[in-house]
Amino acid sequence: MPMVNVSDLKDTTALNIGIFALFVAITLVIVLRASKNNKTAADYYAAGRSFTGSQNGTAIAGDYLSAASFLGITGAIAINGYDGFLYSIGFLVAWLVALLLVAELLRNTGKFTMADVLSFRLKQRPVRIAAAISTLAVCFFYLLAQMAGAGSLISLLLGISDWGGQALVITIVGILMIVYVLIGGMKGTTWVQIIKAILLIAGAAVMTVWVLSIYGFNLSNLLGAAVDTAKNPAVLNPGLQYGKTGTTKLDFISLGLALVLGTAALPHVLMRFYTVPTAKEARKSVVWAIWLIGIFYIFTLVLGYGAGALVGADTIKAAPGGVNSAAPLLAFFLGGPLLLGFISAVAFATILAVVAGLTITAAASFAHDIYASVFAKGKVDAGTEVKVARRTVVVIGLLAILGGIFANGQNVAFLVALAFAVAASANLPTIVYSLFWKKFTTQGALWSMYGGLGSAIILIALSPVVSGSKTSMIPGAHFAIFPLSNPGIISIPLAFFLGWLGTILDKRREDAKKQAEMEVRSLTGAGAEKATDH
Repeated sequence: MPMVNVSDLKDTTALNIGIFALFVAITLVIVLRASKNNKTAADYYAAGRSFTGSQNGTAIAGDYLSAASFLGITGAIAINGYDGFLYSIGFLVAWLVALLLVAELLRNTGKFTMADVLSFRLKQRPVRIAAAISTLAVCFFYLLAQMAGAGSLISLLLGISDWGGQALVITIVGILMIVYVLIGGMKGTTWVQIIKAILLIAGAAVMTVWVLSIYGFNLSNLLGAAVDTAKNPAVLNPGLQYGKTGTTKLDFISLGLALVLGTAALPHVLMRFYTVPTAKEARKSVVWAIWLIGIFYIFTLVLGYGAGALVGADTIKAAPGGVNSAAPLLAFFLGGPLLLGFISAVAFATILAVVAGLTITAAASFAHDIYASVFAKGKVDAGTEVKVARRTVVVIGLLAILGGIFANGQNVAFLVALAFAVAASANLPTIVYSLFWKKFTTQGALWSMYGGLGSAIILIALSPVVSGSKTSMIPGAHFAIFPLSNPGIISIPLAFFLGWLGTILDKRREDAKKQAEMEVRSLTGAGAEKATDH
């Protein structure tokens, strides 16, 4: 039986605001200290390549364990049981692709952005433009998810249920994000992510042990209680969300493809590999991140079923934050206002850290790939490039605020899955072909990137996510002619096919010397970018 009264949360508003303010003050001091060394483009974009593998791995975990991981997945497990845990499995397994195919080779070949790798042996101008466009698209989708998570979280904690109040909260988050990135660059952002990762995993560990202690550290007892509260044994079995019809089963396959293949193509994750001094440290970063992320996702299983058993799916759905409120409501049940304030501050930190990483990635992509390489044709000094990046941060921040207000109320885990689908479609085929296929050409890269990006976005726009149901972004509209909620099963194979087709139909061949240089550099690290400070 649910034992949490959502109206009781209104009494905790002052405490929650105090904990938030304390966290923001501490992290701003850290960002200010980190900003003192931001003198060059390498400092601003890649933190001087001065972080160790373990530090960067912790920051990657902080960057990757987003509002979707903590709020969305816990809620998905609480309501849909086993099928909600499939998000955790997909997010974790994806790191094997990043470890085996991307991390080390990317660190050896690139400088600041994904486009550095893709354009290494292809025509600079068109490939950089395409890579920058796909980077900005992925970052925008991911930012929508984080901003929506911020709106859900704060509306629950502060008892703000009206649209205007939630819009104000999202605006404040956006402004804080802009300040962090403008001042701290990648170094400040990295330290915020490291602190946030430690707090998030520690907070989740405390709650996990607490939940298990209630059931005598017996997982079977916990699962039995979740079934009793839900009055539905199906929460322990596959199929509650993705097994009702043939369409939902296909949707699950599509979701799994997007999650497993999307991680290795997320621009803000790829950019983290440039913050370490060597490819060996990049590989160590991924191994470190896999351990931290894996442990955290085991915690989400206990937290999700714990929320289902102790709070109840009906209470979670009725809360101002909907499915995203499961973790905060569980914290309130366990430890009252103090634990709720701490967990919520951690979730708030999660959102700030991730949006800061996304914003600096998007700004670097525009300033380095579009402005410096395309508009200025490489004839620009690092200081001017960084100024352009900082101005871009402001523009991206404002767009993220507007988009977050529009997406408020959506399940953040689901929005992030869409970002993964766009990344896997627009970026991964081109990255794989560039690194492993000697005959790959500029035309193949452009067909793959634009085809994958365009098909993913069009299919999302025509899917039930946007229209056609009560839970759609535009509930009153009906133009959902694509039946699946995730486009990955169509757009990812299509992008691979277009990359292959564009290459075999291209009569022009790329520079053989550049191809050989890229192969040697990617495999050995000869000529790779070095650290600039220690």
